[in-house]
Formats: sequence, structure tokens, C-alpha cells
Amino acid sequence: MKILYVATMLSHICQFHLPHLQMLQEQGHEIHVAAHDNLAVKNGLQLKNADRQIEIPFKRSPYDPRNLIAYRRLKALIKQERYDLIVCNTPVGGILARLAARKCRKNGARVIYIAHGFHFYKGASKKNWTLFYPLEKKMARLCDTVVTINEEDAQLAKKQFPGKVTRIHGIGVREDRYRPATPEEQAAMRRCEGLDENDFVVICTGELNENKNQKTLIDAAALLKDRIPNLKVLLAGNGPKEQALRDQIAKKGLRDVVQLLGYRTDLEKLVPAADAVVSCSKREGLPLNIVEAMLCKKPVVASVNRGNAELVEDGATGYLLQPEDAAAFADRIFRLYQDPALSRRMGEAGCRKAQPYTVSAVQNELKSVLLGE
Repeated sequence: MKILYVATMLSHICQFHLPHLQMLQEQGHEIHVAAHDNLAVKNGLQLKNADRQIEIPFKRSPYDPRNLIAYRRLKALIKQERYDLIVCNTPVGGILARLAARKCRKNGARVIYIAHGFHFYKGASKKNWTLFYPLEKKMARLCDTVVTINEEDAQLAKKQFPGKVTRIHGIGVREDRYRPATPEEQAAMRRCEGLDENDFVVICTGELNENKNQKTLIDAAALLKDRIPNLKVLLAGNGPKEQALRDQIAKKGLRDVVQLLGYRTDLEKLVPAADAVVSCSKREGLPLNIVEAMLCKKPVVASVNRGNAELVEDGATGYLLQPEDAAAFADRIFRLYQDPALSRRMGEAGCRKAQPYTVSAVQNELKSVLLGE
């Protein structure tokens, strides 16, 4: 088959779909990827396992009129290449791809939309429900299957959307990369990052933006700096809030505590070296960073949202807190610092829970969805 993967930004494909492209390519399928190439700001992230990359000048804002140009280019590409299967991802890329694929779908092509987390969910703003829910419901008619990556989205779509809805366990985390480190491996990883063996290391990964909400963790670090004298907080990622976070770190006197690492493609060398993993996100579909932590047997301190709550069992594999409650985040991090045995128990329990979310497990689910196997 000739298969097209579409996303607004190329980094999305590179971050989440490379193992699946490899699986499809190894089975003899021809793989094309259409997206806007933003890899120049992603510090070494590369596209692999694709036979062709096509630049489509998508803009992230659905209101940007330049997306009309992107739509026309994508429609021409689909008409020319006559794909057998089109896999749509991300809000703008997913909408425009489904619109552009209407004619080829009538001619026998299959169109799959993978929803990486609806913008409407329990607790979402009225604005999000008003804008996104009717649009996604209408767009569901323009594909053969809507694939969701968490149970809340799956139940909503099955009840409210026309057509077929399937749920998979996220996009999958490579268990060969994310695994528990031996004490010797952990010490070596820490030396490479300039960390001391006795530091209490907390890591938070993700784009530096309003939704990921790293400012809550920085506020928590300010509350902990005198209670945990060897505390080190690592923020891995880049994004529009970088300068604001740097200013916050300086204002709170945390330059020796909180480190901004920039965008990293080697998180498997960071997560196993940490003592705990933190996520303060306001919204998540199914967060890979938490699965990565759990596979490395790390306790997780996370905000309450549908994606985090599907993975983290409060009090068993970690803690779930309100995303703006810096005092609660500080309290739970301090508990883990005080009680290494508790951290180990949570890490062990998390690793067991994470097994359905590995790449090997999710690939079997995707084969059934994409290839009908």
C-alpha cells in the first residue's frame, strides 16, 4: 500500500510515530509524510522510516488564512499520488487532510484520524466545547475510523460521533529505551549532566508553553529549596514560555536549583537518572513522558487531567493534584524525598501498569486499525 501520514508539524511525526512508520515500512508499504518542517528548532530531531517527505506550509492556528494554501497543496498531492491509506493527526493537519481526502475516499482510499486528545473534555472551558466539539463531530463523517488514545475520549466519541471509533493505549513508548537503570548506570548519567550522586533530581519534560504549566513546578521548587538542600529540577523542552520561566527562576532565586535543558532527543539518558518525574499540565491526551517515567520505575507527581489520571493511580503509582496547587506539588515531592521505600513501591507499581502502553503493545493495536490485521 501507499500510505500518507499528515500532521501540522513534522516534529509531531518524529516524536510520536517513527516506530509505527518503521513497522509499516518493514511490511513493504510505501510511506509518505506531509507536514510543515519545523525540525530546525528541535535540536537534532530527525524523520526516519519514510520514503518521501512533502513540505506543506500548515500554520498551527486554525484561523490563519495561509492554511488555505496548505489545503490546496495537500489536496493536489493526494490527487496526484492516489494513496491507499491516509492517517491524519493533530487539529489543523487532521481537519485539512480529511477535507482534502474526500474525493479519494470515495474512490476507495481509507482515511484514519488519530485524536491525540480532544480539546473538549470533562472540565474543559465552554469556549472549547463550543468551538471544537461540533467541528470534530462533523469531521468524524469524513473518515473511516476515529482513533482515540484514552478512555474518556473513546467513550465520548462512541456515544456522540457518527462512524467507527477505536481506542488504543496511546502512541507507545519504546521499552528498549525507557527501562530502569542500575545504580552504576544512574551514576554515569548524572555525571554526564553535572549532577551529584546525592542530588534529589526531579525532571519535567515537554514544550515550554501555557498548557504544560511548568511555572507551578518552579513555584513548588521555591517552597522546597530550603527543605531539600540538594534539590535539582530539570526542565527539558523549548517553547514560547522559555523567557518567562527564566525570569521566574531568577526572581525566586532558583538558578542553582532549576535548570532549563532545552529540547532533548535523548530523554532515555535523563529519566532513569531522576528520583521523580513531575507533570503539571492542564490538558493531556495520553502523556508519553509519564509512561516513560513509569517504565523506568519512577514515581510520578502529576496534575489531574484525563490523560494523567488514566495512567497515575493516586497513592499507588504516584500522586494526582490540581495543576495550579504548587504547595501540594511541593508536599508530595517532599514525601518522596523523605521516603525512598515509598518511591520504590510506587515505581514498581507504575512499571506494571505501563506495560499496555509500550510500542510493542500499541503496534499490535495499530496493525488492526490501519491494516485490518
